[in-house]
Parts: sequence; structure tokens; C-alpha cells
Amino acid sequence: MSVDFSKLPRLNLPPAEFNVRVTAAGRPQIFDLQRSRWVALTPEEWVRQHFVAMLISDKGYMRGRVANEVSLELNGVSRRCDTVVFDCCSRPLMIVEYKAPGVAITQKTFDQIARYNMILQARYLVVSNGLSHFCCEMDYAGGSYRFLRDIPSMDGEE
Repeated sequence: MSVDFSKLPRLNLPPAEFNVRVTAAGRPQIFDLQRSRWVALTPEEWVRQHFVAMLISDKGYMRGRVANEVSLELNGVSRRCDTVVFDCCSRPLMIVEYKAPGVAITQKTFDQIARYNMILQARYLVVSNGLSHFCCEMDYAGGSYRFLRDIPSMDGEE
């Protein structure tokens, strides 16, 4: 059995190659290089894998500084950030939250990533459903943020 790629949504992200398989139970899986394991190939995971591939191949982020499903504790509750990109000193530089392509990005999505950022204090907050991507840069000194036109490259982020 093989994965029918025609049933996966087309994304507004560069094409990438992935290892995919179908389990004996007929469930599609994709190999997540960041976690070094097979994971369920859901629409949200399809977005994550493409977005991470774009961060590494197109934006110049080092694979070893990108982590998927990063655990944190918020108000005594365990949560997981979809992706965190770390700087050269292992500080969170970027938090990325994914939604499936059919899910609209709403204020609730931004509220979720802002709550995570209360703990991580990343410079960039990114939300993507694979079709639309929004990135804001935090200005902690000024107590504000600004939306960027594009996802920043690693250039100058050392």
C-alpha cells in the first residue's frame, strides 16, 4: 500500500521530499526528521513537515536548532509548541503554530501562541495553515509587536 498524495492538500510552501508509509492498519505515516520517528500523517502534520523543510532549506535555519512538539508548562498545565527554532545560545528564537489547511487562522490561534510565548519569550511568532502564513516580531523593550511580510531567514540571527 502507498500514500495517495493526490488526497493531501496543496500548500503555499515549497515542495519537499519526505519518507512516507502506510501501516498494516492502513494509516499513513510520515517520518519526522526532527523527532527521528514516524508520526501520523494528518493535514496539520503535512503542514508542519513542509514548513520545517522550508525553514531549513529555504530560510537557512540549522536542522539541529529546530524542534517539533516542544513541551512546556503553562499555569500548571503541560502544553506543546508545534515547532520551536532556537538561536545559537539555545534560546527560543521562533515559535510556530500550525493548523490544517482547512482551518482558518483566527485570533484564538494567535492567543494560543502568545500564551506559549509568555514562557518562551521568542523573538518571532509564526502561525501557518500551509496556505496562509503570519509572522510577527516581538519588541519586548517597547511592549509591542509588528507583522512582517515574510518569514525571516537565519541571516543575521546568529
